[in-house]
Amino acid sequence: MAAARAAGSAARRLRAGGAARGYAGTAEGSWLRSLFVHKVDPRKDAHSNLLAKKETSNLYKIQFHNVKPECLDAYNSLTEEALPKLHADADYPCALVGSWNTWYGEQDQAVHLWRFSGGYPALTECMNKLKQNQEYVAFQRERSRLLLARRNQLLLEFSFWNEPLPRRGPHVYELRTYKLKPGTMIEWGNNWARAIKYRQENQEAVGGFFSQIGELYVVHHLWAYRDLQSREETRNAAWRKSGWDENVYYTVPLIRSMESRIMIPLRISPLQ
Repeated sequence: MAAARAAGSAARRLRAGGAARGYAGTAEGSWLRSLFVHKVDPRKDAHSNLLAKKETSNLYKIQFHNVKPECLDAYNSLTEEALPKLHADADYPCALVGSWNTWYGEQDQAVHLWRFSGGYPALTECMNKLKQNQEYVAFQRERSRLLLARRNQLLLEFSFWNEPLPRRGPHVYELRTYKLKPGTMIEWGNNWARAIKYRQENQEAVGGFFSQIGELYVVHHLWAYRDLQSREETRNAAWRKSGWDENVYYTVPLIRSMESRIMIPLRISPLQ
């Protein structure tokens, strides 16, 4: 009797062990399968091709120069002498879109926005020529003595934004920079393609761009206002339009951080 009970107990343990191993095997298999099997929304193209202007092949470069505080006037004088020559030279496939000093935001900073007509080949051509331009090389050497730091990004322009064309002043400019959560650029573009109409009445929308090289998932919106009071009134007016609040509601969760710069154009800036 005791032997039979012992045999039955052993059989039950064996069956339980087998079941446990089977369960563990199933769980492990499911876990392994989860590493390789994901359902994703199929996309047939990169977001740069889906969001950028199709009718142009423009590439933009934005430069941020942090200037030694005591050297800002010298930096501006040096820049205002050198950059118009490059802008006006037909041998260089680039154009200066705008040059500014930051008024509110990061202090003692200059911001320059360039357009390269022809995309990356134009950028490469321009940079190769500048290496042989001794006057420009001397300008860079002198400029370096005035700077604390500098950085840049290569940008594409959103298809639904205005082309950043020269305008007469006086204006103050606001550069609003949004750092988005990775993977949200399409959603951002879809919302702003509908929302930009709420910000066109006073011609304040200058240009909208997203980064391609440099810090990624960064969006820059460039706005122009007569003054800070006009900025306040224009922004408040947007909230009184049905639909603007929806854009804010759906885009705020996409943002990791944001920054606003109020900028004053240099004398050489095509955007005044």
